[in-house]
Amino acid sequence: MEWLNYHHLQYFWAVAKEGSVVRASEELRLAHATISGQIHKLEEVLGEKLFARRGRHLMLTEAGHVAFRYADEIFSLGREFTDTLRGRATGRPLRLVVGVADVLPASLVRRFLEPAFRLDQPVRVICRADKSVDEFVAELALHRVDVVLADGPAASGVPVRTFSHPLGECGTSFFAARKLAASFKRRFPRSLDGVPFLLPGAPSTVRRSLEQWLVSEDVHPTIVAEFDDSALAKSFGAEGMGVFAAPTVIESEILRDAPVRVIGRSEKVRYQFYALSVERRIKHPAVVAICKSARADIFGQK
Repeated sequence: MEWLNYHHLQYFWAVAKEGSVVRASEELRLAHATISGQIHKLEEVLGEKLFARRGRHLMLTEAGHVAFRYADEIFSLGREFTDTLRGRATGRPLRLVVGVADVLPASLVRRFLEPAFRLDQPVRVICRADKSVDEFVAELALHRVDVVLADGPAASGVPVRTFSHPLGECGTSFFAARKLAASFKRRFPRSLDGVPFLLPGAPSTVRRSLEQWLVSEDVHPTIVAEFDDSALAKSFGAEGMGVFAAPTVIESEILRDAPVRVIGRSEKVRYQFYALSVERRIKHPAVVAICKSARADIFGQK
C-alpha cells in the first residue's frame, strides 16, 4: 500500500495557495528546488499532474483542484485537532448528519430536530431523505450518517450492529375534507366501510397495524391510493379524495395547515418512532438533545 506523504502534500498546498513556488519557498523557508522536487514525488505517487504551466504561471489541473480541496480540509482539521487538545475554541459548528425515513411527517421531523439548533454550540444539520432506512443503516456503519429517524426499530437480520432508541409512540387520527367529515364521523369506524381511503405506502411500519385494525373492526374502505409521502396523502385528503390517517401527536398541526376535520381516532393503531444508531449509549450531544426532547416534550414521557 502506498502511503501519502503529508510533507509532500503540504508543499503542494502551499504552492497552490501562494500561486507560485517562489512565494511558497519564502513562506516555508525552503529552496525552490526542494519544493519542486517534493511536488514531483507527490505527482508520481498519485499518478496525476497537479500543475500545468501557462507562460510564467502555474495553474492547477483538474486533479490539482481535487487535491487542493482535500489538502485544504486535511490541514484545516489538523489545526482544529491541535486547537481542541490545547483547549482553544475552534469556532467550527458541530456537524450532525441525519437520515430520515421518507414516511415520517415533515412537521414531526422538524419538531424532532429543533432541539439540535438550541444547543449552546453552533450546529450544522445535514438532513437527508434520499435513501431507504436499510441504506441509511448501512451508512451508519461507515459513519456517513450520525443518526437515522425511523418509524420502527432496525430490522432484524441487518448485517450492521444497530441500536434502536425509542423516541415515543402515539395513536392514530383519521381525517377527511370538511365537506365530507360530518358524514364520515357518524358511527366511526363503521362509517369507513366503503369510503375512499388513502393508505400509507408499504414502507410505513404503521400500515400493517392499520390494515389489521380495519379487519378486526370488520371495516372495508375502498383503497383509492397509497402514499409513501404523508404530505401528499394530506394534500389529496384535503381535496376530498379520501380519508387519511396520521399520528395523533401532530393532529393540531394538520388541522391548522389543511382544510380537514378529525372524523375519529384509534389508540389500537400505534405510530412508533425511533432514533437508530451504532451506539448503545448515544454520545453525540445533538442526538442526545433530540432524544430527550422527543420523549419529554413531544410524547410526554418521563
